[in-house]
Amino acid sequence: MAPFQATIAYDGSGFLGFQRQAQGRTVQAVFEEALRELGWRGSAITYAGRTDTGVHALGQVVAFDLPWKHGPDALRRALNARLPQDVAVWDLREASAGFHPRYDARARRYVYRLRLSPHRHPILDRYTWRVWPPPDWHRLTQATRLLPGRRDFRSLGTPTREDGHTVRTVFHAAWYEVGPGEWAFDIVADAFLYHMVRRAVAVLVAVGQGRFPLDAWAEALAQPPEAPLQGLAPASGLYLAAVYYGPWTPPSSPEAFRQWWRLRWYGWLEETAQDGNFA
Repeated sequence: MAPFQATIAYDGSGFLGFQRQAQGRTVQAVFEEALRELGWRGSAITYAGRTDTGVHALGQVVAFDLPWKHGPDALRRALNARLPQDVAVWDLREASAGFHPRYDARARRYVYRLRLSPHRHPILDRYTWRVWPPPDWHRLTQATRLLPGRRDFRSLGTPTREDGHTVRTVFHAAWYEVGPGEWAFDIVADAFLYHMVRRAVAVLVAVGQGRFPLDAWAEALAQPPEAPLQGLAPASGLYLAAVYYGPWTPPSSPEAFRQWWRLRWYGWLEETAQDGNFA
């Protein structure tokens, strides 16, 4: 019985989130079904984090034990042959004894895609948030610079467990232009609260459009109210982009981020889930 870890990607449009539920299609359920066809007899895989209904992933990490004698590459091919078209294993390797995708993670990275257009797009709107009028770039980036640091982020979300706290460390937060009329919000933290990224994006866009004062945003971060701020960006624009288990550095330039995002988007994983460097 060997332990394995896999980096998987999925289109969240057709799932009620990642975690298995009593009713409804989930990523965990279809992945475990594929494993069972290969002789898996476990009760549940472990994973780096839950994603909500409609949220996508390009770097979710899962782990499981399996009696498999043909090597990781053959296992990756076997799983992909059994998984539906909206889920894919991009990297698979043997894991160290006791590896846990969630508890061993040092950082998690989400990317949120914003499409600036007054016009609907039947395809792109499934994978971005269409916003109009465009936020003011200066106000947007000025507000974003207030995010990094260790603090109580209850203004942006709630704990993922009933007994959990709301203190998190945001290592990096920035916006990048990634294409004509498309911006990407890149955020890395030790962990995230429930709805933290989608609420942050909604508020930042509101600041950029002049609908929410910058001073009120700064005050909410410094002295968070009892309840989270109002507003949630749509799930369609959010991606669990990577989970890091080793040292990492932030993008050295906007072009470095764009290059990393292109590689991640197309599945060319130059860096691995283990080493974690992305600059």
